[in-house]
Amino acid sequence: MPDYKAPLRDMQFVLHEVFKAEEFWQEFAALGDVNRELADAILEESAKINEGLIAPLSQSGDAEGVKWNDGVVTTPAGYPEAFKQLAEGGWGGLSGEEQYGAQNMPKMLILLFEEMLYSANIAMGLYLTLTSGAALAIANHASQALKDKYLPNMYSGKWAGAMCLTEAHAGTDLGMIRTKAEPQADGSYAVSGTKIFITGGDQDLTENIIHLVLAKLPDAPAGSKGISLFLVPKIQVNDDGSLGDANGVTCGSIEHKMGINASATCVLNFDGARGYLVGEVNRGLQAMFTMMNYERLSVGIQGLSAAQTAYQWSAEYALDRTQSRSPSGVQNPDAAADPLVVHPDVRRMLLTQKAYVEAGRAFAVYVGKQLDTAKYASGEQQAKGAALVELLTPVAKAFLTDKGFEGTVLGQQIFGGHGYVKEWGMEQLVRDVRISQIYEGTNGIQALDLMGRKIASNGGKYLTPLLADIRGFAAENDSVAGLDEFLQPMLAAADNLESVTDYVLEQASAGDANAVGAASVEYLNVMGLTLYAYMWALQCKTVLSGDSQQGEAFDQSKLHTARFFVQHLLPQATGLSESIRNGSGSLMAIPADAFIQG
Repeated sequence: MPDYKAPLRDMQFVLHEVFKAEEFWQEFAALGDVNRELADAILEESAKINEGLIAPLSQSGDAEGVKWNDGVVTTPAGYPEAFKQLAEGGWGGLSGEEQYGAQNMPKMLILLFEEMLYSANIAMGLYLTLTSGAALAIANHASQALKDKYLPNMYSGKWAGAMCLTEAHAGTDLGMIRTKAEPQADGSYAVSGTKIFITGGDQDLTENIIHLVLAKLPDAPAGSKGISLFLVPKIQVNDDGSLGDANGVTCGSIEHKMGINASATCVLNFDGARGYLVGEVNRGLQAMFTMMNYERLSVGIQGLSAAQTAYQWSAEYALDRTQSRSPSGVQNPDAAADPLVVHPDVRRMLLTQKAYVEAGRAFAVYVGKQLDTAKYASGEQQAKGAALVELLTPVAKAFLTDKGFEGTVLGQQIFGGHGYVKEWGMEQLVRDVRISQIYEGTNGIQALDLMGRKIASNGGKYLTPLLADIRGFAAENDSVAGLDEFLQPMLAAADNLESVTDYVLEQASAGDANAVGAASVEYLNVMGLTLYAYMWALQCKTVLSGDSQQGEAFDQSKLHTARFFVQHLLPQATGLSESIRNGSGSLMAIPADAFIQG
């Protein structure tokens, strides 16, 4: 299995030179102490710990897996010690308020740490990032007493967090959940029910696990409007902060999965467990969705991370492995064959990986910037950031993971037979990243969220500021020499996105109940490709205007990759748009029983 090497140079290019992060951070008093020197120190230290400590545990952790024995879950060898080092290093407390022991770092910086963590070891990363997500929901919606009692130990890594949503009969449709919360005389609730697919639901890494559980009160309204959110610790916490008795939360079993085998995916039983209301009664989904925008971006970054590792290993392999001669003539006369990289189809696969990874990294930072704007800004700036977060979150989750999975499969193809065997590690990347297209809302659900809630429900209002930004960027930079070859495809893609949006809205308004659902997945991909065209134009502008500090070879590589993207990958948007404009007729006309073969 090759070593993982963090792409620090490209991260710093995107953060500092493309998005000029330090200038952005200085706009907000809460981020006044965050500068380039601090950011680079965090990134460099992150690279060291992920390359040297976390990545070497990935393959052995996959082989050993988590174990369940009579309700007790144990993680693979080395995981408790490594998690302890992550916690002691403060990596679990990058986000969150300083009053609880966290560091209040901006999301556009934190997500680059998350990329390294997931690239090194997705399973390990889940234990840390889910705790951050749970802490975010508590910080935004829980009472002050609950914040004071639970957040410091969660940010320190002493305790972990988990999200408990899904039940055997209720996945996407959470309104069907049966877990109950009975009010108690002391103001707490007795929570009873069973949850499945709970990542990190039990483990041996931390002293306690703080579960955020969706449940219904006895008199709750039917459906999703009757869901409340409860904080349920695995072990009760005394008033002085010490741990008390077990709290009626047990792990009934763990799932045996395709990938992320070092991550404990648990069936959890709540038997009258003491819980505490987070937020308002019957508004649990609203409280949970506070963290969803962050968590869905984090899942998207899992896709980006796996694709980055796959690309890195593929490029190294293609430069080293020799097979056949170049179609243009011998390139390596001292050997019996030329390296794989001389062959056009291998280059196609490598450039596809590279183009999606580098655009995806820029897109992730762009979304992180909108999250920071929504959190720290005010007035119109804050409102615009919040609107863009709503629009971009489903794209970040789905497009990054779809292209992430595609990148790992391309890596497997480049490795050939070696990509199919465990020794080289590529097949593990394929298995590990596959779940990212499924959990935190399947990518089909993300597409429905985008097309239905974020576009159709408001007449495309959220799309307006994005298109304005794209066109404004083009107008401001049309005099940059050499940039036009990237601006024009970007503008054409933006025009097409606007046109296809109008088409779907017209079909829905005309009474086609299936218009949104039929178009949604292809529409998300059209938007993703358009956004990547924007990201490549931003990077090329940085290079061509002289703002890049990375050197000639780096800059030329950027331009070559951008050119490949606009010429060979962006045209996919045209075919997808034609499919959308063909409507829902042929999709819905076939009778259901025709899918059953006799």
